[in-house]
Order: sequence, then C-alpha cells, then structure tokens
Amino acid sequence: MDFIRIVIAILLPPLGVFLQVGLGGAFWLNILLTLCGYIPGIVHAVWVIARR
Repeated sequence: MDFIRIVIAILLPPLGVFLQVGLGGAFWLNILLTLCGYIPGIVHAVWVIARR
C-alpha cells in the first residue's frame, strides 16, 4: 500500500499526504510547499509517507 501512496505522492503530493495523515498540519504544509514549488511538495510527501 505504501508503494501506491508514494506513486500518488509523486503525481499529486497533497493527495498522498492526505491519504496518509488526513487533514492535519502535514497536509496543509504540503499544500503550501506544493504551491511554492512542485519538487518540495513531492519531497515532503514522500518523507511523510516513508516516516510512518
């Protein structure tokens, strides 16, 4: 299941984080990072998924 979440995180970083943690602080941080740049959003999303 983590592999599917990582693939989703690469395509849509906020969705991957949402599937992992829900509407918490990590989700909103990921939206902000994705708006600032797509790559930081991907890195954060993969980090959140791999950490849990």
